[in-house]
Amino acid sequence: MFARSALPVIAVAATVTLLAGCTSTASQGSSGSDISLVKSGKLTTCTHLPYPPFQSRQGKKIVGFDVDLVDLVASALDVKQEIVDTPFEGIQSGEDLNANQCDVAAAGMTINEVREKNLDFSDPYFEATQALLTKKGASYKALGDLKGKKLAVQQGTTGEQYAQRHAKGAKLVQFEDLALLLTAVKTGQVDAGIDDNGVLYDYVKDNPDTEVTAEFNTGERYGIAVRTGNDALRKRVNKVLGDARADGRYDRIYRKWFGTAPKK
Repeated sequence: MFARSALPVIAVAATVTLLAGCTSTASQGSSGSDISLVKSGKLTTCTHLPYPPFQSRQGKKIVGFDVDLVDLVASALDVKQEIVDTPFEGIQSGEDLNANQCDVAAAGMTINEVREKNLDFSDPYFEATQALLTKKGASYKALGDLKGKKLAVQQGTTGEQYAQRHAKGAKLVQFEDLALLLTAVKTGQVDAGIDDNGVLYDYVKDNPDTEVTAEFNTGERYGIAVRTGNDALRKRVNKVLGDARADGRYDRIYRKWFGTAPKK
């Protein structure tokens, strides 16, 4: 999910009301307001697995670029991060945050106008675009080459939306998560797949029988989301991200997961 996107879902007001009293004060926000967390001593993060290198399981742990960045926020609040794996629809619609299932959502999630009606985003922390994945040696270099062919898309993502608009004549095959999409391309169930460039380049490193044959300039930027109106936590996230960029911690985390320095 993952420059991921879908239709908004309106959370039930009664549910929010019942759960609103379940938070616990953890820290003072930069605005002077208390930061309240779902669980005492925990910064709970909603994500949708797998989406390497942003978040994925490594043994019993969940690791990734997003995980390391949110760990910085947790450290600044003097708490530990706890990660909840949940369907992406509930994340990007704001439903999970409104129901106090988590404090923040970090899921390789593109900031867009639809989501901004349901969530409040941090400052952007990653730039992404869409890309095309094929088996090695395939002749598909553009979406126009896939007329009459099967193109894998991930349900509810910006990649799916881009394909719907631009892959005219292609047969779109929808998959619930990234792992299923990647397997479909690798095994030849589909002719190609579209998703965020970061996750596709990460995949081909360990799967040399596949390759990224094209990128599409969609100008996407990821953000960490909080419940609408949770300005104290959003401002603290922004401060941590800004400090990490200034003191080099962001660059070190970026190199760890992408093997290169971020573009300035």
